[in-house]
Amino acid sequence: MGRFVQATSVVAVTLLSLSATLTGLSSSAQAQESPRVAPVDRYLPPPVCYSTSSTAVQTPVEVCKPWKPMDAWTQRPFTVLTTTFPTSPQSPGVVAYAAWIRSSRTLLALYPGYKGPGPSAPGVDRGPQMVPPGATVDLLATFNSGFYEADGPGGFYTHHTLYFPMIKGLATVVRYTNGKVDIVDWTGGPHPTSSVQMARQNLPLLVDNSQPTTLSAQNLKWGLTLHGLPAVWRTAIGIDPRGNLLYVAAPAQTASSLAAVMVRLHAVRAMELDINPEWPIFVTYAARGAAGPSLFVPNPNQIPNRFLYSSTKDFFAVFVSTRPGEAQPW
Repeated sequence: MGRFVQATSVVAVTLLSLSATLTGLSSSAQAQESPRVAPVDRYLPPPVCYSTSSTAVQTPVEVCKPWKPMDAWTQRPFTVLTTTFPTSPQSPGVVAYAAWIRSSRTLLALYPGYKGPGPSAPGVDRGPQMVPPGATVDLLATFNSGFYEADGPGGFYTHHTLYFPMIKGLATVVRYTNGKVDIVDWTGGPHPTSSVQMARQNLPLLVDNSQPTTLSAQNLKWGLTLHGLPAVWRTAIGIDPRGNLLYVAAPAQTASSLAAVMVRLHAVRAMELDINPEWPIFVTYAARGAAGPSLFVPNPNQIPNRFLYSSTKDFFAVFVSTRPGEAQPW
């Protein structure tokens, strides 16, 4: 009888141990299968630092300019930040206007204007040719695009429509169906694949592998300038090491000096956008619904509500993103 009780106790302990083990394995498996919530991206770009001379002390002084958030009204981690800084120590009065855009929480959209891109085939949908009125609730920023196609041939694709075929070897700002944005050297065919939601080309790459390209030193290849001057207002868009967008506008720039500015901002790749005094524009909004538009780039040829009515040329708009890969407002 004693042996039977002892054996029964051993079996009971064994079963309890096995049950605990299986429970632990089940809990572990459930933990592994439970979807992980992606951490909120709170990264902010480092200040832009440069050297300047002091009248009191004849030695270079390092100055660091912080980034200013322009979308505090969203009550989310800041997604659009701006700063200004001299383009070079030799020209302290020539200021670059830079914007940083958090790609993980924004939607980059491209809209045709009524003249640019150039003439479309009959029946082609050119969209609203402005920021869609129903989408202003989530509008964060708007800024200029590239050349008219007559001045610089390049591909143009948005809202499932190919307005101009893509050209191999040209710099391209791309938004993919997974929500990722990038600046790339186009290696594909004339029509983007199904993984591409938006693509806009303009000249070759200005910066590649975090360095100015060899071609950036050949200023005549970077667009016709007003009165033939080598240094004019120029704009560019780039991508930083974390995949966030960088926009720059600055006066008195050659292609080479513009490339140097983008490198200072840690652009991995960059492309020139429009040039000459009339076109640079970057607008931010003080509140939801495109309220309080403000010209970040001080251009007397532009007005703050420029893209809230029909636009001559195509332009980019930045919206609050609700999910990766969502379609742009139309």
